[in-house]
Amino acid sequence: MVQKAKILLVDDRPENLLALEAILSALDQTLVRAASGEEALKALLTDDFAVILLDVQMPGMDGFETAAHIKRRDRTRDIPIIFLTAINHGPHHTFRGYAAGAVDYISKPFDPWVLRAKVSVFVDLWVKNCQLREQASMLRAQLDRAEGPSGVIGELSTRLAAVEESADALTKQVEEGGDAAATATARHLERKLTGLRRALEALDPGNGKPPASPDEP
Repeated sequence: MVQKAKILLVDDRPENLLALEAILSALDQTLVRAASGEEALKALLTDDFAVILLDVQMPGMDGFETAAHIKRRDRTRDIPIIFLTAINHGPHHTFRGYAAGAVDYISKPFDPWVLRAKVSVFVDLWVKNCQLREQASMLRAQLDRAEGPSGVIGELSTRLAAVEESADALTKQVEEGGDAAATATARHLERKLTGLRRALEALDPGNGKPPASPDEP
């Protein structure tokens, strides 16, 4: 059973957090509240999140400063951040958001369907990454035991094929949606899957292929 993804909601206004929870509850994932940038950073010390919805205007540490801290940490730098703002911003303000590390920038009031769809894409990508890590962990565990490597690799190859098929379908979905950030993340996931596939092929004593060079694309 796949673990539920955690989604971090950061806003200093309780009514905004309540609205976000109402919109995203249909995704059936774990929603975590943070009422400030400081609270968000504390939550990120202990939990892994699929995506962060971050309000720009907050007292004390604003969204831009919070995002900068998130991107400086090795543990959290790759978590997608969606900025939410009530500011009637121009190109310069939007550029500042992307420069701070946001993958998307949504103005309030936003369309609930659009926000839910965008968050859903990053949840799906998080799930695929979890499946990839599980396959890699299984490979290490099986090879550490004294079982025949060919049979183990064959089973893992079959399981990996299912993940590859799902990832391919997800990439096509986000490409059709025209979301550049989600498409880039999906392609990054596919590159990881390709690397794992090559590792399996290199470990299979019966495939007759030499191990791939580290410089090989």
